[in-house]
Amino acid sequence: MSFDEQARRLSGVVAIPITPFDSTGVVDPGTCGKLVDRLVTGGIEVVTPNGNTGEFYALDEQEARLCLEVTVEAVAGRASVLAGVGHDVGTAIRAARHAREAGADMIMIHQPVHPYLSADGWVDYHRAIADSVPELGVVLYVRNSAIGGEQLARLGDESPNVVGVKYAVADPVRFGSVARDTGMDRFVWIAGLAELSAPGYFALGATGFTSGLVNVSPELSLSLFRSLSTGDFAGAMTVWELIRPFEEMRAANGNANNVSVVKDALAQLGLCLPNVRPPSTLLTGPQREQLFALLSSWGLP
Repeated sequence: MSFDEQARRLSGVVAIPITPFDSTGVVDPGTCGKLVDRLVTGGIEVVTPNGNTGEFYALDEQEARLCLEVTVEAVAGRASVLAGVGHDVGTAIRAARHAREAGADMIMIHQPVHPYLSADGWVDYHRAIADSVPELGVVLYVRNSAIGGEQLARLGDESPNVVGVKYAVADPVRFGSVARDTGMDRFVWIAGLAELSAPGYFALGATGFTSGLVNVSPELSLSLFRSLSTGDFAGAMTVWELIRPFEEMRAANGNANNVSVVKDALAQLGLCLPNVRPPSTLLTGPQREQLFALLSSWGLP
């Protein structure tokens, strides 16, 4: 797949699937495949195994490989697979090369979690990983406001397979400034904080957004995207209001239940178990009731 076609697909809803676990807490590949198929059948063109909604940091290296392989098989060429990679440079490079061998189209490099990060070191980290798989498109996951247009532009010059930026700093003004300092046309700009932030980021130049909600209702996420992509902000806000309570449940208490809400919703739809791994926790009884009422208001389950 050409980098141009990858960029086109990134200008849409970029799904971050959950990682389902069985009753013993082990990754459930059968359910994983079914959930990925549901996304693609629902119209999603980019699927990101091993993203944060997939509990990336709670998976070991072999589990992450399994999730990617199952995703590639389930997608079966109908959509792009954007594999999440990260941790230390060596681990990320191994994951990137495995993604290439497994049939992924692109990689998303998670924001480095090292406590001591320099701007030059950030460029070095991403360049090493991107350059290890020059055939694959690369999406940068930016969660640090210290990373600006200078670093992004330099990385784009040095690693031409960088095609997109998933921008997840909760500051639309900073996003607009960084994108323009980098060059709006250099990359696909993806609103990385999901549906609630998407209208503000689209107003400033984003053309796609990431989503965990899409696991539950592909149609709601796609409906929001269709309105935003055509400049119908009034229509977008109508969908936004429907989505808002769900996303606020996920964001409460510093995103403590970000994954748990999505998994519990899928469990209430009979699609997987609600199990999550520490440091996430299951929803309480009252939280589950609140979620059930919200799903019912959407006509689900």
